[in-house]
Amino acid sequence: MRPKPFIPELLDIPSHVRDKNSDLVWHRCELRTLYVDTDRSQVVYHANYLKYFEFGRASLMREASYPYKKIEESGFIYPIIKTELNYYTPLFYDDLMYIHTRPAKIEMVKLQFDYLITRADNGEIVCTGFTRHCAVNTKGIPVEIDKKTIRLWQEFPHS
Repeated sequence: MRPKPFIPELLDIPSHVRDKNSDLVWHRCELRTLYVDTDRSQVVYHANYLKYFEFGRASLMREASYPYKKIEESGFIYPIIKTELNYYTPLFYDDLMYIHTRPAKIEMVKLQFDYLITRADNGEIVCTGFTRHCAVNTKGIPVEIDKKTIRLWQEFPHS
């Protein structure tokens, strides 16, 4: 089943949009597909959407002045422990897309980012999904989420 249309409304923060249907705020960045991202059927290979999710997540974190490099330098690592992807329409070589990312759930040692990818030319939803992460220290032992990440979740506009 297709999700409701995504109707972005620009906000005062240039990289943020509000979906008029859900009233949720999303960080938005753009990316153009590369030829190497396509498969034999000339569409973007399904696993590459996880790479696009990472691009969106890294863009959001960098813009929040807390890129992964700083997180890791502070002794925290956030490996992915679960993913979900829902595909609706394919992307092709050289298509321009918007990657929408938002901090979603947060627990003591786990956090989740939600994603929504749309075509830049017509706003059609291409893919939705999430990545769930677990906070671990440099030895791989689960630990509580660091305070800066918690603050990012608290400060991100939720609606």
